[in-house]
Amino acid sequence: MSSSKLFSPIKLGNVVLKNRVAMAPMTRLRHDKNHVPLDIVAEHFAQRSVAPGTLLINDATVIAPKAGGYDNVPGIWSEDQIRGWKKVTDAVHAKGSFIYAQLWALGRAARSYVLAKEAQEAGLPADAYPYVSASNVRMTGKDEDPRPLEVAEIEEYVALHAQAAYNAVKLAGFDGVEIHGANGYLLDQFIQDVTNKRTDAYGGSIENRSRFSLEVVDAVVARIGAEKTAIRFSPWTNFQDMRMADPIPTFSYLTQEIRRRHPHFAYVHFIEGDASKGDSLDFARKIWHADRPAGEEGVFLSCGDHTRESAFEHADKYGDVVVFGRPFTSNPDLVRRLRENIPLAPFDPSVFYAKMDPKGYIDYPFAPELKVSAAEIVESAAAEVAHL
Repeated sequence: MSSSKLFSPIKLGNVVLKNRVAMAPMTRLRHDKNHVPLDIVAEHFAQRSVAPGTLLINDATVIAPKAGGYDNVPGIWSEDQIRGWKKVTDAVHAKGSFIYAQLWALGRAARSYVLAKEAQEAGLPADAYPYVSASNVRMTGKDEDPRPLEVAEIEEYVALHAQAAYNAVKLAGFDGVEIHGANGYLLDQFIQDVTNKRTDAYGGSIENRSRFSLEVVDAVVARIGAEKTAIRFSPWTNFQDMRMADPIPTFSYLTQEIRRRHPHFAYVHFIEGDASKGDSLDFARKIWHADRPAGEEGVFLSCGDHTRESAFEHADKYGDVVVFGRPFTSNPDLVRRLRENIPLAPFDPSVFYAKMDPKGYIDYPFAPELKVSAAEIVESAAAEVAHL
């Protein structure tokens, strides 16, 4: 089905994708203790750029030290981090593909002991990077309550997102940024009423719970432009104790507001729910696609355990860009395998989070029919990294 819309071009922001297969942001822990990408990160992304014109979204990337709380995840605030990411973006661009940076603040999902350790390593008091959220709602498995952010701190987080976006696009060479508003991390903790119990301007009504995320969107757009700004939402997921009783009104409002405020927004990225339970993203698609000028296609990314068949369906029925995560870990040439119906190599969850380990990260082969061998691609990527 190479004639499927899945393999047709689409304008995304100020670039044109040659296909509608995207690589999901994944947390692979291939970064050093200072949150700097290892050289194997550039090799990994270069391999997955083998189909020119493909969109890759990088690992969730912490916007500032206080916004983190995990070991071996990437950052985008220091000069070393920015230099490390520039190697990655150069390697991707050399293959003719595109890469967005996902901007991340963890909130109550953080490990407070990691925040304390990193504060002390920076010569600061242990409580310099506080364990925070929208409210003091404890997450399952944690042994402490987060502290609600004060309004001045919210304003600081807005500014930190904008600075991280500048660092990513203007300094590190990313094609754009995807704001992480999903999966129970800080922005999602404000959006959803299961975690937001505030009574001030950032809590209560849909408008108030959406305020922080929309302020972040506005600030990032002001810094790098709407055509380089995107956001990810997960209305249906219960990961990390999320999932409102009825998420549709809240996420409808957010989608409407982003479109109203920023008509040239690069894309919205939604995580699919359980269709067998009636979970659907049709409400968001309808808002995002409605009343577009002739020839303009609002870009909607759909992520959620897609198969080859569901990818064709979503592209052909909705025009979606279809986002793959785990299949991309073991199939660097995924786009070609989908196009030519080549069987996918199975992924191995045991190596997903192998800290700083090249195994299961840069050693998956390309399909044997590929004229350029996997070894040659890896060698080429490594050579590019060495010369950056």
